[in-house]
Amino acid sequence: MDRRAMSRRIANITLDNIDDLPVRCRRCVFWELDPVARSRAEEAGDTALEKEAWVSSTLLEWGSCGKIVYVDGVPAGFAMYAPAAYVPRAVAFPTSPVSPDAVLLMTVKIMEDFAGQGFGRILVQTIAKDVFRRGFRAIEAFGDLKGEGTRCVVPADYLLAVGFKTVRPHHRWPRLRLEVKNTVSWREDVEVALERLLGSMAPEGMLRQVGSVAGTVPAS
Repeated sequence: MDRRAMSRRIANITLDNIDDLPVRCRRCVFWELDPVARSRAEEAGDTALEKEAWVSSTLLEWGSCGKIVYVDGVPAGFAMYAPAAYVPRAVAFPTSPVSPDAVLLMTVKIMEDFAGQGFGRILVQTIAKDVFRRGFRAIEAFGDLKGEGTRCVVPADYLLAVGFKTVRPHHRWPRLRLEVKNTVSWREDVEVALERLLGSMAPEGMLRQVGSVAGTVPAS
């Protein structure tokens, strides 16, 4: 498929579109509850309600806590993030705590049909721009060095590939960090260059829409 012909859109995760998450992820509360509360929710069979409650309260208290990227109206991937104070599971990692100037990237998932097309990088860069505007200096994440076990933790190799650097090593769960100022500056420079390149070929409004997505397309 010609990628230039695809319509891409990024939306905040809200109660209106939370059902666009994959069923397994929609019901997963690995990050949203501490281990004891998670076990109780799983036994009661109400993890989907707990997930919805977490998104609702975080939206009300802090604001946007997730992004979904759509391609031609189809969900292609999503990411969730929030300050560590909103993420009970964060304290269970041996490389915690998350730095006070950073937001925790909880999870990133790209649907199989859209893997390898740079959508993970698009999501990370979009989150970087969001948290930078909200006064945070970085995104941090706990990486999985072995890439096995829970699917809720982002593989460390992937985080390194999209610009994160290890700030606290561990044989299994290192903590990694991405400085958002540098990421945002690079992204906006690319958008400006794209607008100058295509300025004579499309209306200004269209260019802004194209640039905001195409400027984040480098392959992951």
